[in-house]
Amino acid sequence: ASQFHRLLTPRTRKPSSSADGYAYELLAEHFLGVPLDGASSGLMQRGTQMEEEACYWYELQQDVEATPVGFCLRDDGKVGASPDRLIGDDGLLEIKCHAPKLHIAYLLGEAADEHVLQMQGQLWVTGRRWVDLLCYHPDLPPVLLRHTRDDLLIAEMAEIVEAFVVRLEAAKAKLRPMLPLVDRKEVA
Repeated sequence: ASQFHRLLTPRTRKPSSSADGYAYELLAEHFLGVPLDGASSGLMQRGTQMEEEACYWYELQQDVEATPVGFCLRDDGKVGASPDRLIGDDGLLEIKCHAPKLHIAYLLGEAADEHVLQMQGQLWVTGRRWVDLLCYHPDLPPVLLRHTRDDLLIAEMAEIVEAFVVRLEAAKAKLRPMLPLVDRKEVA
């Protein structure tokens, strides 16, 4: 779900021009059996380190217990999402520890669309009703935004994602005879 913006633009809800590059990336990862982007940035490492602190803040503020969750897949295993935590029976928590400039944009209310496809994608995959997006920075006020399920957007997203999955499967079938020795799924 964190890559849905590469398939659909959040503002226009039209197919994204970056879909081809994303497809090639996924195909390369599939046939090589390893992720292409193994290095994480300093900001990503900082975000991972601060996630626990942010989660504690959220639990105290909302008086809830947040349960860690792994990668969630649809029943067919072809589309997934990785929310940071489950909240009760209906909610999710997604924590972002942005660079200060993006955090400021959130404080000003000018970055509301930044992760909307990821949030709606998480709701689609998990079947939950809402997700709280927590933008956390240790030196700035936190921003907490609740995204409720938008079934119209999810339907639009699902159509584009489903077409992408079909295209990806067709490309795998076409490449498989050319790359039989590196197709880890066939060898394993």
